[in-house]
Amino acid sequence: MSLKLLSKPPRIKVLEAIGAIGDGRIRMVGANKALVTSSTGEKEYTVVAVKEGADTFRVFSNDNGTVFKSYIGYPIISLLILMGELPLDNTIAKALSGIPWKELNEKYQKYAVVENIVISRAERLGVPRTTIDEYVNIVYKKLGLIKVYFDESLMHQ
Repeated sequence: MSLKLLSKPPRIKVLEAIGAIGDGRIRMVGANKALVTSSTGEKEYTVVAVKEGADTFRVFSNDNGTVFKSYIGYPIISLLILMGELPLDNTIAKALSGIPWKELNEKYQKYAVVENIVISRAERLGVPRTTIDEYVNIVYKKLGLIKVYFDESLMHQ
């Protein structure tokens, strides 16, 4: 069994993960398995996370960031939040629901631009940028404290 250590994702993936939760696009199909529908509804990702110790996880996800760029993709972050391994902020989840992530990422081709658009929208809904930044910082710090290994054998769990 070959495991590959995944790197921390771009920060915007934390926002995308909490937005997916706000949209109700994550369907738990077990204690540590979920099906995550993409923002366009075109794709469904299978995600599994197995806790191996206090700070180690084996995961599987067939999203592009995880498979092709070897970082912790937003479906994995979403699952870890719903498993209680990363913090959940329902106010931010609600403020980041309904975002056309794929469309924005393809149109602007820069995560910093998309992040600014998304946060500005949340601010108009009453969630301050500082609140969102603090949340992302906490989740991002926790992602840096855990080891997340891609394990293709989990695909069949």
